[in-house]
Amino acid sequence: MGWIRTLLTVWILLLVQLLYLEAVPISIDKTKVKQPEKEPEKPPASVDTGLHYDHYLREVIDFLEKDEHFREKLRNTDMEDIKQGKLAKELDFVGHHIRTKLDELKRQEVNRLRTLIKAKQDLEGGNDISVDHQALLKQFEYLNHMNPHTFEVDDLDLLIKSATNDLENYDKERHDEFKRYEMMKEHNRQEHLKTLDNEERRKEEEHYEEMKKKHADHPKINHPGSQNQLKEVWEEADGLDPDDFDPKTFFKLHDTNGDGFFDEQELEALFTKELEKIYDPNNEEDDMIEMEEERLRMREHVMNEVDTNKDRLVSLEEFLVATRKKEFLEPDSWETLEQNQVYTDEEMREFEEHLTQQEQDLNMRSADLQKQRDDLERQQAELNAQKVELQQAVEHMERLKSQKLEPPPEVVVEGNALPEIHAVDNQPPMMQEEQLQGHHAAPQNPHDTPQEHLKQQNQILAQQGFPQSHQDLPPGNQEAAQGQHHLP
Repeated sequence: MGWIRTLLTVWILLLVQLLYLEAVPISIDKTKVKQPEKEPEKPPASVDTGLHYDHYLREVIDFLEKDEHFREKLRNTDMEDIKQGKLAKELDFVGHHIRTKLDELKRQEVNRLRTLIKAKQDLEGGNDISVDHQALLKQFEYLNHMNPHTFEVDDLDLLIKSATNDLENYDKERHDEFKRYEMMKEHNRQEHLKTLDNEERRKEEEHYEEMKKKHADHPKINHPGSQNQLKEVWEEADGLDPDDFDPKTFFKLHDTNGDGFFDEQELEALFTKELEKIYDPNNEEDDMIEMEEERLRMREHVMNEVDTNKDRLVSLEEFLVATRKKEFLEPDSWETLEQNQVYTDEEMREFEEHLTQQEQDLNMRSADLQKQRDDLERQQAELNAQKVELQQAVEHMERLKSQKLEPPPEVVVEGNALPEIHAVDNQPPMMQEEQLQGHHAAPQNPHDTPQEHLKQQNQILAQQGFPQSHQDLPPGNQEAAQGQHHLP
């Protein structure tokens, strides 16, 4: 069957070639025919490692691989030697133009980190606080912060060690994050059940169990990396005859960037067909976050079985060796997520306690903020009251000022103006009036002349400190009396 298909393919290609040759006119001068320019092959897109310094890491690797000497050493150096820093020492033999570019990349990365530190400081409200960038750069262990200008051997050594360590911990962090997701999902479900009555709770529980059964009802899952699993990809994804399965051809077909290795993303792409048997985004019972966790589990399993030098890459040689193992031909069954409890009862209990503590802390924080708000509102009310009082005081002072500027009233007696009699010795007006009335009511001698009577009144007024009246005196006597009145 396979050889017939191959023969037909070859025959069709020969027929097309003959037709093409017959269609070319003989009179065309081939020397004048402009050949189409071949577009330069674009380098395969690098895959994001998920590290916060991924861009810097990839640029350093790309430039180092342009150096023939370093590229040769990279291919011939064992992963353990790379981890121990033996490869980093080869930086001294890299070309000058490569080193210059690496210096520039490092300066750009240091500036990027300083910008991030400054932005974080601004968000935390520390605009007026001086930032010690040199001290804060210590937290970034993948470069030598003491020398921010040139890329040296220790920079490459730190970058390799940090990337290796961070990538090894990256999967663990993803697993922990997924575990928290699953526990939170269960916590929310239990909290929702508490809000329902008995009948509604029973229906909700029945629906939950029904969804679990529907999700578990799926076709058999092939063991990741086994012959059956790869043959299924060969047939359904590649459209080839499963009887013609060839591991070497399969490797070259799925080495999408053509670097001679299966990286983690290329491996994960091989499991898509298996995952589609379990998960459908249109189904209520299927969780796409769980699908990505299942993909991660499959990739880790294959890496542990095939990646013998632990460089997180599968070479063609490693792949071919794995296809000759018994586990490849006769694998065990694969247990999916629903068959493995992600968290233990103890972990769930600790998670619930942590959520309770977080809720209490948030409530205390909320109460403190409410108290601060009440205090601020009270202080604002006091300030508003003080402002009103101050405004009233200013208005009162303005009124007093305007009253003092008015001229004093005058008393006119027979054409002569006399000043108004003011209080003496801070005596009340009523008392002053009574005293005046008492003096005016003093008994008079019937034989006294008007001048003598006026003189007696002036004496009485002088004793009390009041101004004297001179209206009935002759002109000369009035001037004399006024002169006496003004004597000290």
